[in-house]
Amino acid sequence: MKKLNCILLVDDLPADNHFLQMMIEEMNIAENIKVALNGIDALNYLKNENNIIPDLIFLDINMPKMNGWEFLEEYKKLDKNTKSKIVIVILSTSINPDDIKKSEGIEEVSDFEVKPLDKDAIENILYKFF
Repeated sequence: MKKLNCILLVDDLPADNHFLQMMIEEMNIAENIKVALNGIDALNYLKNENNIIPDLIFLDINMPKMNGWEFLEEYKKLDKNTKSKIVIVILSTSINPDDIKKSEGIEEVSDFEVKPLDKDAIENILYKFF
C-alpha cells in the first residue's frame, strides 16, 4: 500500500498522541505525522497554506479550548477543495451511543473509533478509506 502523505492527530493528551504517533511510525504508513492539541490548533494548521494537507485526521472529542464537535462546525466552513481530500475519524474513550449517533449525522466524519486504537483498527481504517 502507498503511504499516506500526512496524518494529523488532534488530541489534548500528549500520551495518546505519542502512543498513536509511535504506532503509525512503526507501521510506516505516513510520510508526515502532525499533532494539534485542540481544535483551534488543528484549524490553524489546516488554514495555513504552507502546511501539508492531511489525508487523515484522528480527532478526539473531549478537548479544552475547542472540542471535536466545535472543531467540526468550523471545519465545515473551510475550502471544499481542502476538505474533499481529508478523511476524519473520531477517536474517543466514550462509547456513548449519543456521540456515535451524532457523528453519523455529520457528513465530514467518515468513522468513529474507540481509543486506544490498535494496529488492526488502523489497518481497517486504511483499507476502508484508502
